[in-house]
Amino acid sequence: MESIWFIIIITLSICAALYKLLKAPKRLPLPPGPVSIPIITSFQWLRKSFADLEPILNHLKTKYGPIITLSIGHQKSIFITNSSLAHQAFIQNGAVFADRPPPLETSKIFSSNQHNITSAGYGTLWRLLRRNLTLQILHSSKVKSFSPARKWVLNIIKKRLKKESKSAGKNTPVLVADHFQFGMFCLLVFMCFGEKLDLEKIREIEFVQRNLLMGFGKFQILNFFPRLSKIIFKKKWEEMNKLRTDQENVLIPLIRSRRQEEKQIKKNTSDNLEEESLGSCYVDSLLNLELPDEEDEGGRRRKLCENEIVSLCSEFLNAGTDTTSTALQWVMANLVKHQEIQSKLFEEIRKISDDSDGDEIEEEDLKRLPYLKAVILEGLRRHPPAHFVLPHGVTEDVELHGHVIPREATVNVMVAEIGWDSKIWGEDSMEFKPGRFLNEDDGSLNEEMSDVTGNKEIKMIPFGAGRRMCPAAGLAMLILEYFVANLVKRFKWTAKVGDDVDLSEKQEFTVVMKNPLWAHVLTREEEVH
Repeated sequence: MESIWFIIIITLSICAALYKLLKAPKRLPLPPGPVSIPIITSFQWLRKSFADLEPILNHLKTKYGPIITLSIGHQKSIFITNSSLAHQAFIQNGAVFADRPPPLETSKIFSSNQHNITSAGYGTLWRLLRRNLTLQILHSSKVKSFSPARKWVLNIIKKRLKKESKSAGKNTPVLVADHFQFGMFCLLVFMCFGEKLDLEKIREIEFVQRNLLMGFGKFQILNFFPRLSKIIFKKKWEEMNKLRTDQENVLIPLIRSRRQEEKQIKKNTSDNLEEESLGSCYVDSLLNLELPDEEDEGGRRRKLCENEIVSLCSEFLNAGTDTTSTALQWVMANLVKHQEIQSKLFEEIRKISDDSDGDEIEEEDLKRLPYLKAVILEGLRRHPPAHFVLPHGVTEDVELHGHVIPREATVNVMVAEIGWDSKIWGEDSMEFKPGRFLNEDDGSLNEEMSDVTGNKEIKMIPFGAGRRMCPAAGLAMLILEYFVANLVKRFKWTAKVGDDVDLSEKQEFTVVMKNPLWAHVLTREEEVH
């Protein structure tokens, strides 16, 4: 009898356990990925840059599908490789995917513990900082007020190109990247600090910013067990902290000067900007900003401290300079390589310039140049300055493509792969063909294909997508169109003798030309004669 009861109890227990197991909600699996060995695998992935990861991910997606998990450092990293899933994440579920992952130890130093737009979590601080940038600098009226500054920088670049091309009394090839980089940096420095600083000061700012950008990657190892790394890699931590100190030593005096002089523009050169360009700059807006969720000792809303303003200024300079100058070089490289495209663009520009009085294409005339915009869009599609969006985080566990994206994971999208997708762009997706953005019947811009926001459908996202899309996308397009139009109007661009223009890539802060562009730059007057 006891044995019978024992069997009954065991049976009932098993049935109850099975019932509980079957009724329990099933947790969705993570997106698939290669087998991960704790610590070892994380360390191996952490040592790789995004440039190293890209070909690996292209191989892995053929095995695992369009969404892949890698264990990088202490986090799961989710990579989205196609446009439909990117749209589902960043547009359809935009609020959930608008967060940032927990910051790495090294990132905390340069972002002042996430007190900048790029790294701030999806919340009150991020909204405040982004709204300030959008209204105070990127609003259409403010963008227009900086038009004389763009003209000033264009003239700087043209003079430098002409001078270098005529060295030694003959037409010599010019390394154009240096001129584009310097010109964009001059523009962003003026927009940031409201002053036409002298050449020496601009070079000083550029030096500390470049050191930070180019050196930041080698400090990634410090994020692997930071407490331990501060003991083992003490000198590396000191080296990184020195980069930040050098940056503060250069930028803080400019911030203090702006604070003391308020809106008085310091004129360092005789070549002054037109009066209507003078007004509040980015630093001005930051000095008066109040943080809604933080209070100072007097119980009032706290204002940004100097090191936080340094982080925001650094973000402004880096985000605008390298991406824009890189995109400009890629476009010009393709115009040098494809002379027929350059000729067609010049003809479009010449037609409207015959109707104007000035020597330059004015910004209000750009809307009359659909082929120009197609050239710029094709440059951004074929050679996006960033091949990945900045890592996103999710505000809660969320389902995507039958898998769970956990709150502690990072989410990234392969921007270049989407822009090169042959299912969207055809079998010739790797060719440079601006005509793909134009309507065949009348040559006007195809609005559907030229949409870079991805709101309706993602086809290309050089500026990201969703709520974290680059707020300066419109300004970047204006700058690229204005500079390309005027550089092509003023000069005939041809390849250096024996150079077929190598379009190979390499990863720096942005994805740049592995072999920078050298070009012969001949004024249009010289070309005629």
